Amino acid sequence: MSVLIRLILGLIFAIGGLFSYYGNTSQNPVTGENQRVQLTPRQEIVLGLQSRQQMAARHGGLFPDQGLQTYMDEVGQRIVQRSNASKSPYTYEFHLLRDPKIVNAFALPGGQVFITAALLGQMKSEAQLAAVFGHEIGHVVGRHGAEHLAKQQLGSALVTAVGVAASGAQDGGQGAAAIAQATNQLVNLRYGRNDESESDRLGLKFMLDAGYDPRGILEVMQILAKSAGSGRQPEFLSSHPDPGNRLQALKAAIQKQFPQGLPRDLEDGRDRFAQAVLRR
Repeated sequence: MSVLIRLILGLIFAIGGLFSYYGNTSQNPVTGENQRVQLTPRQEIVLGLQSRQQMAARHGGLFPDQGLQTYMDEVGQRIVQRSNASKSPYTYEFHLLRDPKIVNAFALPGGQVFITAALLGQMKSEAQLAAVFGHEIGHVVGRHGAEHLAKQQLGSALVTAVGVAASGAQDGGQGAAAIAQATNQLVNLRYGRNDESESDRLGLKFMLDAGYDPRGILEVMQILAKSAGSGRQPEFLSSHPDPGNRLQALKAAIQKQFPQGLPRDLEDGRDRFAQAVLRR
């Protein structure tokens, strides 16, 4: 294959990927943001449902306690129903995983939310649990999973284009593709961290709308920072910004919203949490 033909084919792959990525935009009904996504909300829901069993299996399956699961559902649904998350087209489900070592929580597109027993075991109040659920609901509402998939598809198209255009050299094709792939991963990491910051802001709003004391989210940041320095497996930190930086940003956001101090009617739910979780 001539160099010219390889370059033309590579250009076609690149243009196709760019057109597919930049030609698909959708306005988020909750945030109002125009986003580049290629999945419909219905497809996100299906993707999340198809992936939840595999994700649970990675963390030892679901925690075998129906009472705890009922409590997870109650807290999670309270946040959804009392906040703007209820305006999203997703069906939310909340899962407690058996994993006793990895301190983590995560969400799949479409409304599947997970928390590990290791993270739950570090908590002392319902407000802390609400903070984690609010953050993960923020990922779903923000359509971060769909955005990430769209970027991955664009990156794959560009990697293919580079590989096709550079093929035929001694090892230039493989080397160029490897460099392009590494660059794509770095871009995704940067955008992923911005997503985490947005989820912090959304999660704070959601938990406040649900009537929870926002100090719960500050305490969660402290739990994560402590876990990172305790020798446990802080998987949460592999994709999330440093808890110390997030803590300061959240403190500033709370101070800005409540310059005269927190309202007295906000709940921390320590008694309910103790009854539902700590006694188990």
